[in-house]
Amino acid sequence: MSVIHRPTARSGTNMLTGVAVAALGLTLAAGVITSSIGGQAVRPPINIPAARPSLTTPVFDASAAVVEGASALQRARETADPAAYAQAETAFRSVLAVEPENVAALIGLGSLSLSRHEFAEALAIGRQAERLNPSSASALGVIGDAQTELGRYDQALASVQRMVDLRPDLASYSRVSYQRELHGDLSGAIAAMQLAVDAAGPATENTEYVRVQLGNLQLATGDLAAARETYLQSLARLPDYHLALAGLARVAAAEGHLPASIELYQRAKARLPLPEIVIGLGETLEAAGRSAAAADEYALAEAMQRLNASYGMRVDLELAGFFADHGDAATALRLARRAHIERPTIYAADTLAWALYSSGQPRAAMRYVREALRLGTQNSRLLYHAGTIEAAIGRQGAARAHLSAALALNPAFSPLDAPRATALLQALRR
Repeated sequence: MSVIHRPTARSGTNMLTGVAVAALGLTLAAGVITSSIGGQAVRPPINIPAARPSLTTPVFDASAAVVEGASALQRARETADPAAYAQAETAFRSVLAVEPENVAALIGLGSLSLSRHEFAEALAIGRQAERLNPSSASALGVIGDAQTELGRYDQALASVQRMVDLRPDLASYSRVSYQRELHGDLSGAIAAMQLAVDAAGPATENTEYVRVQLGNLQLATGDLAAARETYLQSLARLPDYHLALAGLARVAAAEGHLPASIELYQRAKARLPLPEIVIGLGETLEAAGRSAAAADEYALAEAMQRLNASYGMRVDLELAGFFADHGDAATALRLARRAHIERPTIYAADTLAWALYSSGQPRAAMRYVREALRLGTQNSRLLYHAGTIEAAIGRQGAARAHLSAALALNPAFSPLDAPRATALLQALRR
């Protein structure tokens, strides 16, 4: 990252003003100016001018403004307060108004665009930062993330490779992990995420976020014991960390301990009610037969995503997936089509396929099933959706293969969908 230059303060001192002030001081020191009125010496009236503003102006501190913006972004991560995004934007743009080529501010603005799911904007900003500093690994991180979320997977691979070559650390290793995960290499993804954890510093939210991602990968492969241990390590380092609590809730649900899972989800929600935590709680409540309580959680999750949208975050994909799973197929399909255009990832393709299936159009969904699986991603949810849609159009062999693969990865990948996958697979084998 380039050095952040601070603008030099300019002197506003006027030489003539300085001389006049000095002369006035000498006159006052010499004695009272007199005049004769009625034969008496009197002091003439002295007109006191209004105070003049300071001839110096405060120096704009670009580095402090960048730190302020980064702190606001971190606050948004830790509190889920979407208003913090506006504060971050104000800080970064104040720097760029004075120093348009400030790489740190550009990277901050690009990171903000990623957080808001404005991926085309993030890519443009990241490329601008890279042109100014081709050796900036952070700029490549913004670029690689944006390319990934725009479905430009080959370009993203190249960007992440350059990033890790430049600076192998937590940020680059975690991105390597995600690229491996997308391309179906779960063991390689776990190895890279372990490197990210090992490269981390003291216990901070960012460090524990990466540790939780390691636990999530272990859980995705059905290694419940390893996932539990990883989440517990995170909680030992950062007590009551909401993402680690939610991870433990998923482990408990996978083990069939639904009351314990609900309690852990409730603790996570009390700490920070992220939409994914609220939805996880709702699905576990539904699996436990508590439909009314589940409906309350689903309503809260929807309201939270709409609040995020009101602050400028693009959440069409998230809402589409939510509605496809929870009862509004028409809205899901409308949002999924729009999200797929703006954000043509394998997950957007999967969401559109599922929305079409939920709308009674399984044949139309098959195009997007193929798109969702084109990287060979080993994800139980993607495979379950594919198998269910294939079964609906009579492709029983493909359906059995995909459902079997979903359950082989993690037999309890979802408290609602795993039992459905098992039941459908059994029916197809008869």
